[in-house]
Amino acid sequence: CVCTDSEIPFLNFVTGLIVTNSAWAHRMCQMTELVLFQITVLGTPAEESGGGKIDLIQAGAFADIDLVFMAHPAQRDTAIFVLHRVAVKYRGKASHASAYPWEGINALDAAVLAYNNLSLLRQQLKPDWRLHGEKQNIQNLKPNIIPAYSELEYFLRTPLLSELNNLKAKAEACFRAAGEATGCQVSTLLSSESFSEGICNYLAGSTDFGNVSFVMPGIHPFFYIGTDALNHTEEYTEAAGMAAQLHTLRTAKALAMTAVDVVCCPELLQRVRDNFRQAKLEQK
Repeated sequence: CVCTDSEIPFLNFVTGLIVTNSAWAHRMCQMTELVLFQITVLGTPAEESGGGKIDLIQAGAFADIDLVFMAHPAQRDTAIFVLHRVAVKYRGKASHASAYPWEGINALDAAVLAYNNLSLLRQQLKPDWRLHGEKQNIQNLKPNIIPAYSELEYFLRTPLLSELNNLKAKAEACFRAAGEATGCQVSTLLSSESFSEGICNYLAGSTDFGNVSFVMPGIHPFFYIGTDALNHTEEYTEAAGMAAQLHTLRTAKALAMTAVDVVCCPELLQRVRDNFRQAKLEQK
């Protein structure tokens, strides 16, 4: 059982996955009193950007686990995208914007050009590729000082890990072209880890559960909480209160009953393992 929290700072909002998965673990214990099994509840923070599950995989936290269960509220079935974070830093030269503008190298211009380059790049991207980001840490002490430093952070998403390198190369060309055009030094910091797509997911956000699904069999269903509001909005936050608990508990019971089927039927567990091995071979 994987429990995670995904904080959305501007909404003061944490997705209710801990409640969902803890509830199903408790329900399963009630349903299988005569069967020997072990439930491991793993707390895995920052699923959508920090990659807490990736760190736990590398630390061996999933080494003795046969199956993984997790659920997430959503409006509909959602594909799990590969996600990669990239931070780009531009270093220029500060100067007085009125007295000596020709002495300056404008790092803010580089960030603006990079943003525009990426916006135009979207025209040639596949329909299910995504890139989005923001400008950060613009070093501009006063309007009459040419900024000497700027920073961008972008998320790159593709349905398949095999497609990510293509998008990364295109995005990096956009970043570097902006630096060359303005004369700024460019440093590109690619994240050391990518969130993988979910294996056996034939159903769009990103989650590090996709990485878990490459290590062992698991399911990650999405469930309705009684609202048509979109995830990560204030309206969805309001809907995810007491009125959503009935839907959450129903999902917990469904996960528990699925786990009971596997625990009580060794043949089913073996079939799951065989299908998982075959799916990994096909993925390669």
